[in-house]
Amino acid sequence: MRRVEGKVALVTGAARGQGRAHALRLAEEGAKVVAIDRCADVETAPYSLSTSADLEETQALIEALGAEAHIYEVDVRDSHALHEALATSVAKLGRLDIVSANAGIISYGTLDSLSEETWNDVLDINLTGVWKTCKAAIPHIRAGGRGGSIHVTSSALGLIVSPNIGHYASAKHGLTALVRTLAIELGPESIRVNAIHPGAVNTPLIHNQETYNLFRPDLDSPNRADFEEACIPLSPLRIPYVEPIDISNALLFLASDEARYITGATLSVDGGTAIA
Repeated sequence: MRRVEGKVALVTGAARGQGRAHALRLAEEGAKVVAIDRCADVETAPYSLSTSADLEETQALIEALGAEAHIYEVDVRDSHALHEALATSVAKLGRLDIVSANAGIISYGTLDSLSEETWNDVLDINLTGVWKTCKAAIPHIRAGGRGGSIHVTSSALGLIVSPNIGHYASAKHGLTALVRTLAIELGPESIRVNAIHPGAVNTPLIHNQETYNLFRPDLDSPNRADFEEACIPLSPLRIPYVEPIDISNALLFLASDEARYITGATLSVDGGTAIA
């Protein structure tokens, strides 16, 4: 259907996982893509993050679809680098229409045991980094005078809470206020802002030993199958997790004209986890 034909989309956290899926899905439907990722580990995250090679692979996959891709290694905590990347991209591509503020990390621990560094990394990337991404992107969307759309990757934990992940839930709950406020502030310019709330998604963010240990404390060395067994009862649909493409399809819908009057919404794509 080419639902975003001719538009330009910014995707953060695009080197792998949900971000890569979003970039590819938008490219399939006609968008040119600006793909951003940190491409380096965060010390407090209990798993390896993406690499430069991952981001280059995202670019190659987009180009294999016949779409245009521009990649930048940028940490969303770095306002200057975000502004530079977007200024360069818009100078080349002439516009910005769609933003997928997707970059994020996870870590674990009770709130009374977290180090300040662990708390700060999650809040700075998952909440403040989204605000910085939006702040850098909005002037370029506004300059086009055509409206546009911003899509924030929140979480089921932006709607509910759970032990050992309070800092992550705090950041994701904060995104709801950010999205709703931006929707009100930008609505008169036809810029729509929505949040997508995935449950567990089949990416490296959940497939690591620390996550497995958290979900299966009854086992000494739980594996993926053990983790999936623990997740299934959490979903009314009795699934362990959703796939990245499920989130990407929701994002594509929200970015398309089919969702032209949807703004300030919180769309759950979680197998019912938030209501279980």
